[in-house]
Amino acid sequence: MFRQKAISSAFRHYASAAAAASKGGPQPRASVPDYGLFASRLAKARATILEGKPLALAQKILYAHLHDVSKMTSAPVPGETYLKLSPDRVAMQDASAQMAILQFMLSGMNQTAVPTSIHCDHLVEAYEGADLDVARSWQTSREIYEFLQAASEKYGIAFWRPGSGIIHQLVLENYAAPGTLMLGTDSHTPNAGGLGMLAIGVGGADAVDAMAAIPWELKAPRVLGVHLRGSLHRWGSPKDVILELAGKLTVRGGTGYIVEYFGQGVESLSCTGMATICNMGAEVGATTSVFPYTDSMARYLAATKRADIAEAAGAQRASYLTADPEVVADPAMFYDEIVEIDLDKLEPGYNGPATPDLHTSRSLMAKAVADQGWNDNVSAALIGSCTNSSYQDLSRAASLARQASARGVRVAKGTEFLVSPGSEQIRATMEREGIQKAFEDIGAKVLANACGPCIGQWNRDENPLVKTRATNSIVSSFNRNFRARNDGNPNTMNFLTSPEMVLAAALSGRLSFNPLTDALRDAQGNEFRLEPPTGDELPHDGYAAGRDEYQPLLRHDPAKDIPISQSSTRLQTLAPFAPWDGGEFADTRVLVVVKGKCTTDHISAAGKWLKYKGHLENLARNTLIGAANAAMDGQVNVVRNAVSGLEPAQGTIPDVAAAYKTAGIPWLVVADYNYGEGSAREHAAMQPRFLGCNMVVARSFARIHETNLKKQGVLPLVFANPGADYSIFTTDPHQLVVRTEGVETLNEHHTVVWLVVDRVVDGATVESHKIECNHTMSADQIAWFKAGSALNLIASQQQEQNQKRN
Repeated sequence: MFRQKAISSAFRHYASAAAAASKGGPQPRASVPDYGLFASRLAKARATILEGKPLALAQKILYAHLHDVSKMTSAPVPGETYLKLSPDRVAMQDASAQMAILQFMLSGMNQTAVPTSIHCDHLVEAYEGADLDVARSWQTSREIYEFLQAASEKYGIAFWRPGSGIIHQLVLENYAAPGTLMLGTDSHTPNAGGLGMLAIGVGGADAVDAMAAIPWELKAPRVLGVHLRGSLHRWGSPKDVILELAGKLTVRGGTGYIVEYFGQGVESLSCTGMATICNMGAEVGATTSVFPYTDSMARYLAATKRADIAEAAGAQRASYLTADPEVVADPAMFYDEIVEIDLDKLEPGYNGPATPDLHTSRSLMAKAVADQGWNDNVSAALIGSCTNSSYQDLSRAASLARQASARGVRVAKGTEFLVSPGSEQIRATMEREGIQKAFEDIGAKVLANACGPCIGQWNRDENPLVKTRATNSIVSSFNRNFRARNDGNPNTMNFLTSPEMVLAAALSGRLSFNPLTDALRDAQGNEFRLEPPTGDELPHDGYAAGRDEYQPLLRHDPAKDIPISQSSTRLQTLAPFAPWDGGEFADTRVLVVVKGKCTTDHISAAGKWLKYKGHLENLARNTLIGAANAAMDGQVNVVRNAVSGLEPAQGTIPDVAAAYKTAGIPWLVVADYNYGEGSAREHAAMQPRFLGCNMVVARSFARIHETNLKKQGVLPLVFANPGADYSIFTTDPHQLVVRTEGVETLNEHHTVVWLVVDRVVDGATVESHKIECNHTMSADQIAWFKAGSALNLIASQQQEQNQKRN
């Protein structure tokens, strides 16, 4: 292992670059981007490697952020070439920031190389409502908040306290800027694409690269164009665009792509509406999503006190912030794929349950409820999350609430109605304009400006439906709906839809209710139909500032001490992972063969486990507890021990993994398609690594998770023949012993690694298989693997330099 001082020394090697890149400490909001620098970089790329080829918007922004185009000898090949990029900004939420900060603390740097912000939105549990929940989060998570606040002060990071708002809404309001590149330690970072920013969700180790001025690596993505025609009808919502697209592409259809929207329909959308669409692009596996610069973006920038950015961006609109004219004129020639969506014909929709790509149009929902046997009674209706908590979202939903209230109608009996504002600015504005009162008049509970139920921070434990694990339906404006995600009950079915449809479901209490055709009954029993919702893109009187205590903390004190107690159960300093020993993997056991969908929620659960995000050893106790075992009829979190005499003989996945670790037995995971979809949490890679995993072999991977595995020194492999070869592992995998051929000669030009799989019964090999697999690692990523992790590599390089000097 490498000692901390070696890692610190290595990071200091980049300190001069960090000083040059720094914007002078924590920022309350973004400064005007250096469009001159972007233009210079892009011009150099056009003149050399690109040979004047017309570019889509996404490509322009990427190539304007190439770290050093002079080191490239040819045009990037999508899906093959790795780009080295220089991000402009980093944003982190409080759950993922803990591990990122623990890694960055090894740097020895006085401040981050790029403007960085931390947003405390994940650790506030929804229970009693708003201020009471924020106060309780200080009681339960004070240690974490004080750690993150101290680190922010030490390194010049803008710190947004709990209750200030959801990370992506705050980034949109304060930090997003057209044509810039941001990394965020949350999968829904692409939200900022609604303001023309290329915003990419990553793990904490990737964020640390940018914070330390180390070029960030991304495999050159393809560009999927989404052509929007027409304009939304009165019941239509931007949410319906992405619900429709998710249904078309599925949860892995966007993998390896940036989704770029174009066409006449773009101009009809608000900035926050476009952010909604980009936000949920994460659910199709896309690297990110982006819109060209529009008038609505300029209006939003001006309304959020960034008129200077709007003016500068306006001057770049034709040359930089939209696709080249040739691409606009003939998109089919330049986009890798095109999806057509006619907004005039687009129906409101519901996606779910259990997956965000199961799309049902509103007009077909009643039939689907009957055909599928879904519970028609809506037990909870929830508006909010980073996807749908803007002023426009809430004002349109409130217009329906006012109609109901005027008729004496409240939320249906048996339905809980919860609303989460996106930020303190949004909350204060909705209070000033009577939007909050409109919701409360029909029975809503307004929650804190935080993620809450969307990420499983929902104290619903006393609800009989949760206590008894009863099947029930909820309707939400969220972005993700995996089983057990929201309230811990695997039988809670979450249907994703627009805020307007959530409000209609709250009033009717029925999943099958269609407000476009069905009637409600007023207090006198008379039928009436809801009029289509109305609402403003922006508040006429501007946004209310809100309470002072929710403004960002902008201190910078390099001498600040960062508290970590040795006895803490919440925080733990990191020890570097052991480097690769230089040989082939041998005597590796199969811990589990994962069946079907396995998201990062399944690999590293959130909810009650969020409190351990800064303590790897404790968090490892939840490793893969949501995974279904293909070898045991799909049982969840149950595996057989492969080693005779080792306890437990059969047990939970983390218990057996820990037993292997104690015994010094390496293990691997065999996984299905799109393994690791969902959030950006790097813990889903760090936990298996901590417990002794050396490989994950999958039919396919989600982008962020595959990168996170590489960062932590785990070898991700993909079956060359995913059908037959996966099946070999599904029968008695505890009998299988695996060794590799090709790891010793691993390189970026030869992608094949062979698995030699022996079935051993009573000490004798009864059958053998040789299975072809492929890796996708670049030369740099192979170096991470050999060093044991990306962070270890920096240390080893610095050690070599020190030895040469001595």
